[in-house]
Amino acid sequence: MKKFVAVILSVLTLPAMADDDVNPLFGAGNENNIAIYAAQGTGPGTMFKLVDPFLWEFESMTGVMIQYSQPLNIFRLPSRMNLNFVQNFAYGDDHGLSFMAIGVSWDVALINWRGFYLGVGIGPYMRDSNDRYVESKLVFGERVFIGKNIGNDWRIELFTQHFSNGDFTEINRGFNFTGLGVSYSF
Repeated sequence: MKKFVAVILSVLTLPAMADDDVNPLFGAGNENNIAIYAAQGTGPGTMFKLVDPFLWEFESMTGVMIQYSQPLNIFRLPSRMNLNFVQNFAYGDDHGLSFMAIGVSWDVALINWRGFYLGVGIGPYMRDSNDRYVESKLVFGERVFIGKNIGNDWRIELFTQHFSNGDFTEINRGFNFTGLGVSYSF
């Protein structure tokens, strides 16, 4: 955990590489964004799975997230505030791990260069169930993403996301996902 916090703090202290003053998560003149994300489960465990693909253990879970966003700035960095609806479909032996959740999150674009952007996000979510991976209904979602602007209104993102409760309960194996997202700004 200390390593993760040290990496995040060091990245946040770097100056953002920006092409212009336009928020790369939205495009020029856009104040709203709708996105859909699809992801594959990459196994329970530590949030280090966000940045280390060698730790991924593909399992029988598929996640879908619909997100509505509005632009903002966090420490002068281009950002977005999100309302998220998440549905995890677990199947096979993991069928009891399905859940639905709603949450709010904040994403920050740390680097913006030639139509590409790199960012991180965090936010609380309320799930409709607890299970053998996470004992609580309240979880926190952390996300790392790389995006590409396709014109002024469209974006695609490759992301990894971790859901856990921060060890508030005894059972906290966490959920990890990796996937793709497509968004439209207007």
